[in-house]
Amino acid sequence: MPSEHRNPVSTRTRIKTKNRINTKNRTVANVMANKRNAFYAQSGGVTAVINASACGVIETARKHKDRIGKVLAGRNGILGALREELIDTSKESAATIAGLRYTPSGAFGSCRYKLKSFEQNQREYERLIEVFKAHDIGYFFYNGGGDSQDTANKVAQLGKRQGYPVTCIGVPKTVDNDLPFTDTCPGFGSVAKYVAVSTREAALDVASMCETSTKVFIMEVMGRHAGWIAAAAGLAQEEKDDAPHVIVLPEVPFDDDAFLAKVKSTVDRIGYCVVVISEGAHYADGRFLADAGSRDVFGHVQLGGVAPTAAQMIKDKLGYKYHWAVADYLQRAARHIASKTDVDQAYALGKAAVEFALAGKNAIMPTIVRKSDKPYRWTIGEAPLDKVANVERKMPKNFITKDGFGITEAAKRYLAPLIAGEDPPTFRNGLPRYVKLKGVLVPKKLAEFA
Repeated sequence: MPSEHRNPVSTRTRIKTKNRINTKNRTVANVMANKRNAFYAQSGGVTAVINASACGVIETARKHKDRIGKVLAGRNGILGALREELIDTSKESAATIAGLRYTPSGAFGSCRYKLKSFEQNQREYERLIEVFKAHDIGYFFYNGGGDSQDTANKVAQLGKRQGYPVTCIGVPKTVDNDLPFTDTCPGFGSVAKYVAVSTREAALDVASMCETSTKVFIMEVMGRHAGWIAAAAGLAQEEKDDAPHVIVLPEVPFDDDAFLAKVKSTVDRIGYCVVVISEGAHYADGRFLADAGSRDVFGHVQLGGVAPTAAQMIKDKLGYKYHWAVADYLQRAARHIASKTDVDQAYALGKAAVEFALAGKNAIMPTIVRKSDKPYRWTIGEAPLDKVANVERKMPKNFITKDGFGITEAAKRYLAPLIAGEDPPTFRNGLPRYVKLKGVLVPKKLAEFA
C-alpha cells in the first residue's frame, strides 16, 4: 500500500497562508463595500461628438467594476438628477455603448439649465446631494461648457460641506471652443470641418452663377462672443482669391462702411463674394447686429439672425443679388463629416475623466495639451474647475488679419490639425446608422422635487 502523501508545508506556514488569504478576502470585501455608482450628465448645446465622451466614460467605468458600480445618466442633463430621472446604462449592451462614439447629439438628453449660486438657490444643490445619497453615487461626471464646470465645482464643495464627499470631474464640451486651459474643446473640430467644407462647396456654386445671378453669399455660423467657428471657414482658402473673402468675428467691432467696402472690392475684382459671419457680430458699443430683444435662460441676449441683417444691408447699399444661409443645428449635428481628431479627443477626455476620479483627483477637468503642430501631437492634461468656470477664451489678436476680415497663417496652423481625418459612421440604405438607447430609469426613492 503506498505511503500517505503529506504536504511538506509546515503547520505554521499553512496558518500564515490562511491568514494572508483571509486578509486578502477582507481587502476585496472592503473594496467592494466602497464601490460607488457614478452619475453622468450632458449639458448645454450638444455636438457631433459629445456621445463619444459618454462612450469613453461608460466603457472605462465598465472596465473598473471593482471600483465603480453602475453608471447612471441624467435624463435631460442635470434636470435628470433634480427630478431623480436616472437612466441605468447597465441595461444597454456593449454594442450600443460602443455605437455612441458614432452617434451625434445627446443620447441621454441635454438641457440649458444653469443652477444659481448657493445663496440664491441652495435647495437645488442640496437636492443633488440627496439624490446622490439615495442612489449611492460617489462620482459625478458633468459633460458641458463653462457653466457646467461651475456646477460640478459647486457640487464638489457642497458635498464636502455636507459630509457626503462626491468626486466631481468636468468633461469639456463646446462647439464654441471658448473654454480656457485646453488647447481645444470636443465638438469644435467637427463644426470647424463642416463650416470649412460648406464654405468651399457653396463658393463653387456662387462662382458658377455670379455672371447672371447671385453676387454675394452669406453663411451665418455659431459663436456669440468668440469667433473660432467663423475663423475655421478660413481653412477653405488656399489661394488669395479663394473663399471666404470676408470673415466677420465677434472679436472685431463691426463697421458698416468697412464691411461694405470689402464686399464691393471683392465683387469688383473676382465677380462674387462669400461672407462667413458669427452670430455674435456686434458694433463697437456692444450692440449685436441681430439683437432679437429677448434673453435666453442663461441671461444671454437672444440673437435673431445676423445673416439676413447683413444681406439686407448689402442689398440696400450695394444692390447686389444675394443668398444667405444659417448653418444652425446642421453644423453641430453633422456626424457624417466629423473630424477624426475631434472624435478621438472627445473619447479620450471621457476616458481620462474616469481615470482621474479613480486616481483620487477631484474638482478638475481633463484638458487637451498640444505638443506640436506638425506632426500634430497632443496629450491629456488637467485644470482646476474653479479656474475654468465661467471664463471665455477668445481668438488671439495674432490669429486675425490687420483688416479684421480674415485669419492669419498662425491661425491656420492652429486650426488645421483639428479638422484632420475622417471617422464616419456605418451607412445602411444610404443613411448613417445611429444608435438609440433603451433609456431604462432606475426606481425613484425620493419625493418629487418641484
